[in-house]
Amino acid sequence: MIAPDHLVAKLRFRHLRLLKEVQATGSLRAAGQALNLTQPAISKALTEIENAFGFALFVRTARGLTPTEQGKVVLRGATLLLEELDHLRSEAVAVDRFAAQIRIGAPPFLAQTYLPGVIARLVNQALPVRVQLLEDRVPPLIDALRRGELDALITTFPLQMLESDAAAFEYVKLFEVQFAVVAPPGHPLVRARRVDWARLSREPWVMPTEGSMGRKLIEDCFTHAGLPMPLPAIESTSPTTSVQLVGAGLGIGIIPDVELLHHSALRAGTVKQIRVAPEPPASVVALIVRKGPVNSRVVLLKEALELQLT
Repeated sequence: MIAPDHLVAKLRFRHLRLLKEVQATGSLRAAGQALNLTQPAISKALTEIENAFGFALFVRTARGLTPTEQGKVVLRGATLLLEELDHLRSEAVAVDRFAAQIRIGAPPFLAQTYLPGVIARLVNQALPVRVQLLEDRVPPLIDALRRGELDALITTFPLQMLESDAAAFEYVKLFEVQFAVVAPPGHPLVRARRVDWARLSREPWVMPTEGSMGRKLIEDCFTHAGLPMPLPAIESTSPTTSVQLVGAGLGIGIIPDVELLHHSALRAGTVKQIRVAPEPPASVVALIVRKGPVNSRVVLLKEALELQLT
Protein backbone atom coordinates (compact mmCIF):
# COMPACT_ATOMS: atom_id res chain seq x y z
CA MET A 1 0.00 0.00 0.00
CA ILE A 2 1.31 3.46 -0.94
CA ALA A 3 1.91 5.59 2.17
CA PRO A 4 0.41 9.12 2.21
CA ASP A 5 3.87 10.62 2.77
CA HIS A 6 4.99 8.96 -0.46
CA LEU A 7 2.25 10.76 -2.43
CA VAL A 8 3.03 14.08 -0.74
CA ALA A 9 6.69 13.71 -1.73
CA LYS A 10 5.99 12.69 -5.31
CA LEU A 11 2.96 14.76 -6.35
CA ARG A 12 2.61 18.47 -7.07
CA PHE A 13 -0.47 20.58 -7.80
CA ARG A 14 0.71 20.88 -11.40
CA HIS A 15 0.36 17.10 -11.65
CA LEU A 16 -3.32 17.45 -10.71
CA ARG A 17 -3.76 20.06 -13.43
CA LEU A 18 -2.10 17.68 -15.89
CA LEU A 19 -4.55 14.90 -14.97
CA LYS A 20 -7.49 17.25 -15.53
CA GLU A 21 -6.20 18.25 -18.96
CA VAL A 22 -5.67 14.64 -20.01
CA GLN A 23 -9.20 13.83 -18.86
CA ALA A 24 -10.66 16.85 -20.67
CA THR A 25 -8.86 16.26 -23.97
CA GLY A 26 -8.40 12.47 -23.99
CA SER A 27 -5.05 13.07 -25.64
CA LEU A 28 -1.47 13.53 -24.44
CA ARG A 29 -0.72 15.80 -27.38
CA ALA A 30 -3.73 18.08 -26.72
CA ALA A 31 -3.00 18.14 -22.99
CA GLY A 32 0.61 19.08 -23.74
CA GLN A 33 -0.52 21.94 -25.99
CA ALA A 34 -2.83 23.27 -23.27
CA LEU A 35 0.02 23.17 -20.73
CA ASN A 36 2.79 24.26 -23.12
CA LEU A 37 4.58 20.92 -22.72
CA THR A 38 5.79 18.42 -25.29
CA GLN A 39 4.03 15.09 -25.68
CA PRO A 40 7.08 13.14 -24.36
CA ALA A 41 7.16 15.40 -21.29
CA ILE A 42 3.43 14.83 -20.66
CA SER A 43 3.84 11.07 -21.15
CA LYS A 44 6.77 10.97 -18.72
CA ALA A 45 4.86 13.03 -16.10
CA LEU A 46 1.78 10.80 -16.39
CA THR A 47 3.95 7.70 -15.89
CA GLU A 48 5.48 9.28 -12.78
CA ILE A 49 2.02 10.12 -11.39
CA GLU A 50 0.72 6.59 -12.00
CA ASN A 51 3.85 5.13 -10.39
CA ALA A 52 3.28 7.35 -7.36
CA PHE A 53 -0.28 6.01 -6.96
CA GLY A 54 0.71 2.45 -7.82
CA PHE A 55 -1.98 1.88 -10.48
CA ALA A 56 -3.01 3.04 -13.95
CA LEU A 57 -5.18 6.14 -14.11
CA PHE A 58 -6.02 6.01 -17.83
CA VAL A 59 -6.51 3.37 -20.52
CA ARG A 60 -6.35 3.90 -24.27
CA THR A 61 -9.70 3.43 -26.05
CA ALA A 62 -11.18 4.31 -29.43
CA ARG A 63 -12.15 7.69 -27.92
CA GLY A 64 -8.64 8.35 -26.67
CA LEU A 65 -7.37 8.18 -23.10
CA THR A 66 -10.19 7.29 -20.71
CA PRO A 67 -9.95 7.22 -16.89
CA THR A 68 -9.93 3.82 -15.21
CA GLU A 69 -12.31 3.32 -12.27
CA GLN A 70 -9.45 4.13 -9.91
CA GLY A 71 -8.54 7.05 -12.12
CA LYS A 72 -12.05 8.49 -11.79
CA VAL A 73 -11.66 8.50 -8.01
CA VAL A 74 -8.29 10.25 -8.26
CA LEU A 75 -9.67 12.80 -10.74
CA ARG A 76 -12.59 13.65 -8.45
CA GLY A 77 -10.08 14.27 -5.66
CA ALA A 78 -7.85 16.31 -7.98
CA THR A 79 -10.79 18.53 -8.91
CA LEU A 80 -11.64 19.11 -5.24
CA LEU A 81 -8.03 19.92 -4.33
CA LEU A 82 -7.63 22.41 -7.18
CA GLU A 83 -10.92 24.14 -6.33
CA GLU A 84 -9.99 24.29 -2.66
CA LEU A 85 -6.57 25.78 -3.49
CA ASP A 86 -8.22 28.55 -5.51
CA HIS A 87 -10.75 29.18 -2.75
CA LEU A 88 -8.03 29.31 -0.08
CA ARG A 89 -6.22 31.99 -2.05
CA SER A 90 -9.39 34.14 -2.26
CA GLU A 91 -10.01 33.61 1.44
CA ALA A 92 -6.44 34.57 2.38
CA VAL A 93 -6.57 37.78 0.33
CA ALA A 94 -9.57 39.00 2.35
CA VAL A 95 -8.50 37.63 5.76
CA ASP A 96 -8.27 41.11 7.30
CA ARG A 97 -11.89 41.90 6.40
CA PHE A 98 -13.71 38.56 6.62
CA ALA A 99 -13.62 35.61 9.03
CA ALA A 100 -14.13 33.21 6.13
CA GLN A 101 -15.57 32.95 2.64
CA ILE A 102 -18.31 30.41 2.00
CA ARG A 103 -19.94 29.34 -1.26
CA ILE A 104 -23.58 28.33 -0.88
CA GLY A 105 -25.87 26.87 -3.52
CA ALA A 106 -29.68 26.94 -3.36
CA PRO A 107 -32.69 26.79 -5.69
CA PRO A 108 -34.26 30.23 -6.26
CA PHE A 109 -37.25 29.87 -3.92
CA LEU A 110 -35.00 29.11 -0.92
CA ALA A 111 -32.44 31.73 -1.94
CA GLN A 112 -35.16 34.38 -2.12
CA THR A 113 -37.15 33.47 0.99
CA TYR A 114 -35.31 31.44 3.63
CA LEU A 115 -31.64 32.25 3.01
CA PRO A 116 -31.68 36.06 3.48
CA GLY A 117 -32.09 35.56 7.24
CA VAL A 118 -29.29 32.99 7.35
CA ILE A 119 -26.97 35.15 5.27
CA ALA A 120 -27.73 38.16 7.46
CA ARG A 121 -26.44 36.21 10.48
CA LEU A 122 -23.24 35.38 8.61
CA VAL A 123 -22.47 38.88 7.35
CA ASN A 124 -23.55 40.80 10.49
CA GLN A 125 -20.95 39.26 12.79
CA ALA A 126 -18.15 41.34 14.31
CA LEU A 127 -15.86 39.84 11.68
CA PRO A 128 -18.29 38.95 8.88
CA VAL A 129 -18.34 35.88 6.70
CA ARG A 130 -18.16 36.64 2.99
CA VAL A 131 -20.94 34.79 1.14
CA GLN A 132 -21.06 33.72 -2.49
CA LEU A 133 -24.57 32.53 -3.38
CA LEU A 134 -25.27 30.45 -6.49
CA GLU A 135 -28.93 30.06 -7.48
CA ASP A 136 -29.70 27.24 -9.90
CA ARG A 137 -31.65 24.03 -10.37
CA VAL A 138 -30.67 21.33 -7.90
CA PRO A 139 -28.92 18.80 -10.23
CA PRO A 140 -26.32 21.34 -11.44
CA LEU A 141 -25.82 22.47 -7.84
CA ILE A 142 -25.16 18.87 -6.74
CA ASP A 143 -22.55 18.59 -9.51
CA ALA A 144 -20.94 21.86 -8.37
CA LEU A 145 -20.81 20.59 -4.77
CA ARG A 146 -19.27 17.31 -5.96
CA ARG A 147 -16.57 19.21 -7.90
CA GLY A 148 -15.73 21.41 -4.92
CA GLU A 149 -17.14 24.60 -6.46
CA LEU A 150 -19.57 24.91 -3.53
CA ASP A 151 -19.05 24.40 0.19
CA ALA A 152 -22.70 23.69 0.96
CA LEU A 153 -26.08 23.20 -0.66
CA ILE A 154 -29.45 24.05 0.91
CA THR A 155 -32.22 22.38 -1.03
CA THR A 156 -35.30 20.16 -1.16
CA PHE A 157 -33.27 17.45 -2.92
CA PRO A 158 -34.14 14.06 -1.28
CA LEU A 159 -31.28 11.99 0.14
CA GLN A 160 -32.23 8.94 -1.91
CA MET A 161 -31.75 10.92 -5.13
CA LEU A 162 -28.03 11.21 -4.37
CA GLU A 163 -27.88 7.49 -5.28
CA SER A 164 -24.34 6.11 -5.26
CA ASP A 165 -22.91 9.43 -4.06
CA ALA A 166 -24.91 9.39 -0.81
CA ALA A 167 -21.92 8.08 1.17
CA ALA A 168 -19.83 11.06 0.02
CA PHE A 169 -22.23 13.66 1.45
CA GLU A 170 -23.50 14.68 4.86
CA TYR A 171 -27.26 15.28 4.76
CA VAL A 172 -28.81 17.37 7.57
CA LYS A 173 -32.59 17.84 7.68
CA LEU A 174 -33.53 21.45 8.48
CA PHE A 175 -37.33 21.63 8.17
CA GLU A 176 -40.24 20.62 5.96
CA VAL A 177 -41.89 22.89 3.43
CA GLN A 178 -45.47 22.45 2.19
CA PHE A 179 -46.48 23.45 -1.32
CA ALA A 180 -49.63 25.29 -2.36
CA VAL A 181 -51.53 25.61 -5.64
CA VAL A 182 -52.40 29.26 -6.33
CA ALA A 183 -54.57 31.24 -8.75
CA PRO A 184 -55.71 34.86 -9.25
CA PRO A 185 -58.23 36.01 -6.59
CA GLY A 186 -61.16 36.00 -9.02
CA HIS A 187 -60.57 32.47 -10.26
CA PRO A 188 -63.58 30.17 -9.65
CA LEU A 189 -61.38 27.44 -8.16
CA VAL A 190 -60.36 29.77 -5.30
CA ARG A 191 -63.96 29.73 -4.02
CA ALA A 192 -64.30 25.92 -4.25
CA ARG A 193 -64.19 23.92 -1.01
CA ARG A 194 -62.28 21.07 -2.62
CA VAL A 195 -60.54 20.75 -5.99
CA ASP A 196 -59.10 17.47 -7.29
CA TRP A 197 -56.20 17.01 -9.68
CA ALA A 198 -58.49 16.00 -12.55
CA ARG A 199 -60.02 19.47 -12.39
CA LEU A 200 -56.59 21.09 -12.16
CA SER A 201 -55.43 19.18 -15.24
CA ARG A 202 -57.89 21.22 -17.34
CA GLU A 203 -56.40 24.55 -16.30
CA PRO A 204 -53.58 26.47 -17.99
CA TRP A 205 -50.47 26.11 -15.83
CA VAL A 206 -47.44 28.23 -15.00
CA MET A 207 -44.80 25.62 -14.11
CA PRO A 208 -41.11 25.41 -13.23
CA THR A 209 -38.86 24.24 -16.06
CA GLU A 210 -38.20 20.57 -16.77
CA GLY A 211 -35.60 18.95 -14.55
CA SER A 212 -36.36 21.18 -11.55
CA MET A 213 -37.56 19.82 -8.23
CA GLY A 214 -40.73 21.92 -8.45
CA ARG A 215 -41.57 20.39 -11.82
CA LYS A 216 -40.96 16.89 -10.48
CA LEU A 217 -43.30 17.61 -7.57
CA ILE A 218 -46.11 18.56 -9.95
CA GLU A 219 -45.44 15.51 -12.14
CA ASP A 220 -45.64 13.27 -9.06
CA CYS A 221 -48.95 14.83 -7.97
CA PHE A 222 -50.58 14.06 -11.31
CA THR A 223 -48.98 10.61 -11.49
CA HIS A 224 -50.31 9.68 -8.04
CA ALA A 225 -53.75 10.85 -9.17
CA GLY A 226 -53.49 8.52 -12.19
CA LEU A 227 -53.44 11.44 -14.62
CA PRO A 228 -51.02 12.65 -17.30
CA MET A 229 -49.43 15.96 -16.45
CA PRO A 230 -50.83 18.83 -18.56
CA LEU A 231 -48.48 20.70 -20.86
CA PRO A 232 -47.78 24.05 -19.17
CA ALA A 233 -48.80 27.25 -20.90
CA ILE A 234 -45.78 29.02 -19.37
CA GLU A 235 -42.50 27.73 -17.90
CA SER A 236 -40.38 29.87 -15.58
CA THR A 237 -37.16 29.29 -13.64
CA SER A 238 -38.16 31.78 -10.93
CA PRO A 239 -40.88 31.16 -8.31
CA THR A 240 -41.17 34.94 -7.85
CA THR A 241 -41.84 35.45 -11.55
CA SER A 242 -44.27 32.52 -11.54
CA VAL A 243 -46.32 34.19 -8.79
CA GLN A 244 -46.45 37.39 -10.83
CA LEU A 245 -47.57 35.49 -13.93
CA VAL A 246 -50.29 33.72 -11.95
CA GLY A 247 -51.39 37.05 -10.49
CA ALA A 248 -51.66 38.43 -14.01
CA GLY A 249 -54.26 35.73 -14.78
CA LEU A 250 -52.07 33.69 -17.13
CA GLY A 251 -52.58 30.36 -15.36
CA ILE A 252 -52.45 28.56 -12.03
CA GLY A 253 -49.20 27.58 -10.35
CA ILE A 254 -47.62 25.84 -7.40
CA ILE A 255 -45.28 27.49 -4.92
CA PRO A 256 -43.73 26.59 -1.56
CA ASP A 257 -45.39 27.94 1.56
CA VAL A 258 -42.15 29.68 2.54
CA GLU A 259 -42.92 31.83 -0.48
CA LEU A 260 -46.53 32.19 0.68
CA LEU A 261 -45.33 33.69 3.95
CA HIS A 262 -42.91 36.15 2.40
CA HIS A 263 -44.11 37.10 -1.06
CA SER A 264 -45.63 40.57 -1.39
CA ALA A 265 -48.07 39.42 -4.10
CA LEU A 266 -49.79 37.14 -1.59
CA ARG A 267 -49.75 39.76 1.14
CA ALA A 268 -51.37 42.15 -1.33
CA GLY A 269 -53.96 39.55 -2.27
CA THR A 270 -53.05 39.32 -5.97
CA VAL A 271 -52.98 35.51 -5.78
CA LYS A 272 -54.95 33.09 -3.60
CA GLN A 273 -54.49 29.48 -2.54
CA ILE A 274 -56.66 26.74 -4.05
CA ARG A 275 -57.82 24.05 -1.61
CA VAL A 276 -56.57 20.91 -3.33
CA ALA A 277 -57.22 17.30 -2.30
CA PRO A 278 -54.98 15.48 -1.94
CA GLU A 279 -52.58 18.27 -1.04
CA PRO A 280 -49.14 18.35 -2.65
CA PRO A 281 -46.68 16.43 -0.44
CA ALA A 282 -44.29 18.26 1.86
CA SER A 283 -40.60 18.30 0.98
CA VAL A 284 -37.62 18.23 3.33
CA VAL A 285 -35.31 21.23 3.16
CA ALA A 286 -31.81 19.99 3.97
CA LEU A 287 -28.21 21.09 4.23
CA ILE A 288 -25.90 18.96 2.08
CA VAL A 289 -22.10 19.15 2.41
CA ARG A 290 -19.23 16.89 1.42
CA LYS A 291 -18.00 14.48 4.09
CA GLY A 292 -14.41 14.85 5.19
CA PRO A 293 -12.26 16.88 7.60
CA VAL A 294 -14.05 19.55 9.63
CA ASN A 295 -14.54 22.63 7.46
CA SER A 296 -14.58 25.86 9.50
CA ARG A 297 -16.67 27.58 6.84
CA VAL A 298 -19.36 24.91 7.08
CA VAL A 299 -19.26 25.12 10.89
CA LEU A 300 -20.08 28.84 10.69
CA LEU A 301 -22.95 28.11 8.30
CA LYS A 302 -24.36 25.39 10.57
CA GLU A 303 -24.29 27.81 13.51
CA ALA A 304 -26.23 30.41 11.48
CA LEU A 305 -28.75 27.78 10.40
CA GLU A 306 -29.31 26.66 13.99
CA LEU A 307 -29.94 30.24 15.10
CA GLN A 308 -32.34 30.79 12.19
CA LEU A 309 -34.38 27.73 13.15
CA THR A 310 -34.66 28.57 16.85
